[in-house]
Amino acid sequence: MAEEVRAELVANIAKVVVAVGDHVEAGEMVILLESMKMEIPMLVEFAGTVTAIHVSEGDVVQEGDIVVELA
Repeated sequence: MAEEVRAELVANIAKVVVAVGDHVEAGEMVILLESMKMEIPMLVEFAGTVTAIHVSEGDVVQEGDIVVELA
């Protein structure tokens, strides 16, 4: 079953730090957001392998948008 990592606020994607196939551990950063001139790391709550990335650097996400999926 895929786990979805969702944006918690409206923000720009400053940096995507993972690629499809990467294994991540709980607490690891997968995306760096930028909002109101602040950088906000998106951390995963569970370990897994990145199966999909739904954003690119420079994209704007809305609260609740899926940004990364893990298996």
